Amino acid sequence: MARSRLMIFDCDGVLVDSEPLAAKAYERVYEKHGMPGVHGGIVAQCVGMKQSDIIAKIKDLTGHQFPLAADGDIWAETKILFSQELKPTPGIAAFLDRLEGDRCVASSSSVERINHSLAVTGLAQFFGGAIYSSSMVKNGKPAPDIFLYAAEKMAAKPADCIVIEDSPFGIQGAVAAGMIAIGYTGGGHTYAEHAVRLTAAGADYVCADWQEVSRQLAGLGVPA
Repeated sequence: MARSRLMIFDCDGVLVDSEPLAAKAYERVYEKHGMPGVHGGIVAQCVGMKQSDIIAKIKDLTGHQFPLAADGDIWAETKILFSQELKPTPGIAAFLDRLEGDRCVASSSSVERINHSLAVTGLAQFFGGAIYSSSMVKNGKPAPDIFLYAAEKMAAKPADCIVIEDSPFGIQGAVAAGMIAIGYTGGGHTYAEHAVRLTAAGADYVCADWQEVSRQLAGLGVPA
């Protein structure tokens, strides 16, 4: 009998092509608060982190301390951009429609942002209530907390989980959780060294599109 697997999907940059829009939102909001120079290259170094960790990382990189009382402005600007422009990653809807078995989302974003992203891209139907956020655990990625929490909630053993992630931090978290880690480089924020960095972070496989993910999953006994 085929081994039962739980598929765990990151949201930003995996299910939805959000990272370029999120970077634009950070740039706009920091400039609005008198802190210019937070460009896409800086935000790119924070991909995979939860918002509080991104704010801390930007301070380390630029010296800008974003006012914590205004942290809601980041989501407000992001939500506007997502509502207007967010798209699913190419081929993901067809992939999810074919995918058999249990699946869930484990993201560094807030529950509100995850749900909004899935709603505007038409992907919410594929996950129901199986949505897990780093806000539910103590430590964000690259810690394994969110992946272990998702596995527990979905009644799956970590060794029976397959994680799909686009960031080195996410891959590191999946590996630390004892799960199979697939790196995904099909988002609009991909770059020349993306695959190399995912592999260096511990990815078991790196895939540039959902057809390639399907082929790798077939080798693991997962119909997709």
